[in-house]
Amino acid sequence: MTSPKPNPDVDRTLPLRRSRGSVSLRKSTNITLRLELVEEAKALGINLSKAAEAGVADAVARKRAERWLADNRDALESSNAFVERNGLPLARYRNF
Repeated sequence: MTSPKPNPDVDRTLPLRRSRGSVSLRKSTNITLRLELVEEAKALGINLSKAAEAGVADAVARKRAERWLADNRDALESSNAFVERNGLPLARYRNF
C-alpha cells in the first residue's frame, strides 16, 4: 500500500488542533473584511480566525442542508403524499 501524496494546499507549519479526538489540519488563507468590523472585533477581543471559521462552517452546513433537500425533494414529496392519502403507516400503535 502506498502512502498518500502530501497536499500542497495544507500548511503543515500551522499548529494542529484536536477536536473530539480527531486532528484538524489548519490552512492559512487570506480574506477581506470591512475595516470597521475588524477594528470592532479586535476591540471586543474576538479571535478573527475562529469567528471566520465558525461563519464558514455555518455557511457550509446551510448549503449542505439546501442541497440535501433539493436532492431528496422528490422522495420527500412522495412520502408526504403517501401519508396524506393513507395516514401514518403505524398510527394505530401510537400511544399519543
